[in-house]
Amino acid sequence: MPTKLSVNLNAIAQLRNRRDLPWPSVVGMGRIALKAGAQGLTVHPRPDQRHIRFSDVPDLRALIDDEFPDREFNIEGYPTDDFLALCEDAQPEQVTLVPDDPTQATSDHGWDFHANHNLLSPIVARLKSGGMRVSLFADPDAEQIGWARDTGADRIELYTGPYGACYERPTEAALEIERLGATADRAHEMGLSVNAGHDLTVTNLPPLVARIPDLAEVSIGHGLTADALEFGMERSVKRFRAACSPDSPIANPPRRG
Repeated sequence: MPTKLSVNLNAIAQLRNRRDLPWPSVVGMGRIALKAGAQGLTVHPRPDQRHIRFSDVPDLRALIDDEFPDREFNIEGYPTDDFLALCEDAQPEQVTLVPDDPTQATSDHGWDFHANHNLLSPIVARLKSGGMRVSLFADPDAEQIGWARDTGADRIELYTGPYGACYERPTEAALEIERLGATADRAHEMGLSVNAGHDLTVTNLPPLVARIPDLAEVSIGHGLTADALEFGMERSVKRFRAACSPDSPIANPPRRG
């Protein structure tokens, strides 16, 4: 199965929130992304609502249900009581649990699955009993994957931030890809599906997919939104969907001369 693309709308919401105005429309941009072929939408509502607001969640749920019933809604966040209640009300197809402190600017590390096993296991069970697939944000550390599996989760989402930071250092990027790949291999051996996200671009995505050919889904927000400033949302979604192939012509343009 080709790697699916879920468009993270947080950066769109953050731009909207700079003014007390209704644009850019989070729902409107989500609609464009889905029409262009994105297989899902992702949001990460934080307690301070500095980008996605809690009120955006039912509107996006309705967008998918009414116009794109074959697509998926993914809600990310730290599992506070308020967050869990939001998920149970919205019924996303997938919940991605992240170990964020409320003051963090963005997600920057995965769970310590050994230390947080007793925290995560009942939460995973609670969400799965509500019919939601559960993914856990994970560092590229193969030794931790057994503890992730034992929580009962369905997937891990590999944190690709360090890989994305190597955009001018190909030797380091190759090492990061191998760390991610080894962790994905271990996860697949243990029956977990694998997602990935953070600082992925049309250039660095194809090598990642080549190393992890069974990558189920990538969730991309900042890089895709930046790309959309140049190419527009519709074209950017198509570019990123193409980049989900290891043979993408976007990442491997023909040489001139």
